[in-house]
Amino acid sequence: MKRKSALMLGNVLMGLGLVTMIGGVGYSVLAQLPQLNLPQFLSHGAIMSIFVGALLWLVGARVGGRERVADRYWWVRHYDKRCRHNPRERHS
Repeated sequence: MKRKSALMLGNVLMGLGLVTMIGGVGYSVLAQLPQLNLPQFLSHGAIMSIFVGALLWLVGARVGGRERVADRYWWVRHYDKRCRHNPRERHS
C-alpha cells in the first residue's frame, strides 16, 4: 500500500472510530433519560461500540503510522525510566 493511501485509510479509520465512540457515549447517556423512551437493551450495544470505536482508532493509528509514543508527552518524560536523564542511575 502506498504511503499516501495508507495515511488516508488511517485517517478514515481514526475518524470512524472517533464517531463510533462519541455515538456510543451519547446513546448511553441519552438512554438514561426517561423522557426519550429509548430501548434499554441497546445500551449494552452502545457501551460495546465505545470499545469497537477505540479499536478502530488504534487500527487507524497503526495503519497511518501514528502509533509511536513521542517523548514530548509529559507522562512518558517523567515516569518512564528510559526517558529519564539521571546520571546516577545506569540504564539496564
